[in-house]
Amino acid sequence: MIELQDGAVETMLAEDPGGPVVMLNLLRFRPDGGRESYQRYVDAIAGVVARHGVQITYLGEGGRPLAAEQGQAWDMVALVRYPSREHFAAMISDPEYRQAEHFRTEALVEAVLQPTVPLTEVAA
Repeated sequence: MIELQDGAVETMLAEDPGGPVVMLNLLRFRPDGGRESYQRYVDAIAGVVARHGVQITYLGEGGRPLAAEQGQAWDMVALVRYPSREHFAAMISDPEYRQAEHFRTEALVEAVLQPTVPLTEVAA
């Protein structure tokens, strides 16, 4: 799946525990120019990202999985921090974002976009 599911943003906002949200992005590119299209998307939304206080906290090239089912390898992994879930919703509603969103759709075969909530305690 590449597009957000119907009602997904509303559900995410309804489940908001408050505070920032870090989105896990797992991306699988189309073999015929997907990476290039995704770069066009990133370049086109740079102003939107800055305007909404978004921070890319991690961006990595996917490697061969050590433990995964067949077909679960990802080309790229990103952790993207938003000041709040409302900031995420505002960003994807921004007209400048909407104008560039097609580059993302054209780039991907499959994607996972999952909000995460930081744990207050992490066992050592």
